[in-house]
Amino acid sequence: MLSDKRNQYSFVVNKGANKIEIRKAVEAMYQVTVESVNTLVMPGKEKNRSTRSGLIRGRKPAFKKAVVTLIAGEEIDFFGDI
Repeated sequence: MLSDKRNQYSFVVNKGANKIEIRKAVEAMYQVTVESVNTLVMPGKEKNRSTRSGLIRGRKPAFKKAVVTLIAGEEIDFFGDI
């Protein structure tokens, strides 16, 4: 939905990566020009699973997400070589 309307793409990135590093990596990997990068840290979630021996409680780890906006007229084709 983001890529259709707003020319934006979302990536899961390393928690230690900053916006400048993300911009350089996307530009190098996909040969596009990045207009802006927005980052957010998605919090971890608790998960419960019922088993024969009882309830098992666990936690999914937190991760960092980057929303990359490209300049007008450019796009990333993830499945072009398939």
